[in-house]
Amino acid sequence: MGSIFYLMGKSSSGKDTIYQKLMEDSELSLRTLVMYTTRPIREGETEGKEYHFVTADEMERMEQEGRLIEKRTYPTMYGDWHYFTVDDGSVELDSWDYLLIGTPESFVRIRDHFGAGKVIPLMLDTDDGDRLQRALNRERRQKEPKYSEMCRRFLADEEDFSPAKKKAAGIEREFRNDDLRVCLADMKEYIRSCRAGAGSKGTR
Repeated sequence: MGSIFYLMGKSSSGKDTIYQKLMEDSELSLRTLVMYTTRPIREGETEGKEYHFVTADEMERMEQEGRLIEKRTYPTMYGDWHYFTVDDGSVELDSWDYLLIGTPESFVRIRDHFGAGKVIPLMLDTDDGDRLQRALNRERRQKEPKYSEMCRRFLADEEDFSPAKKKAAGIEREFRNDDLRVCLADMKEYIRSCRAGAGSKGTR
């Protein structure tokens, strides 16, 4: 039986880089369930890779069909941006392990949908000053930087990743991302240990 490893971290905590490195590891052989979003695609992103980029009308249609597992809505300077997970038939836990990205709140909904024993949290912890600098550097590379939205997202993380929400989600262990190489090695070892304990099949 496979597992869903659920990667979480505040904005610019390095989770996108770690996600990519974990997905590239041929030994881990992780698959992913690509999330959906109504926000505009960013420079360097590809449809179906980082997200499925859809309209609000398309999201509402999938919600009416009962296919949404969880949804997060962020009021931004440019309107509401929705991020959501869809039960689109792409998850095969009988054969594979998966890697997803989200928040403590979305982790709980994914866990409740697939089962507590099948969804394992991977929480990143990163210095706030480092995160802010990374966010600024990333925004500067955009054709139309949205600095107000960057600041809003940075502050919103304090609520989304509060100690109370992490505790309520049952998230106890965190992986410190001061050194990417060390953090990545620790996370890979943890994934292997979880697989060994669960007898996971996802190594094809």
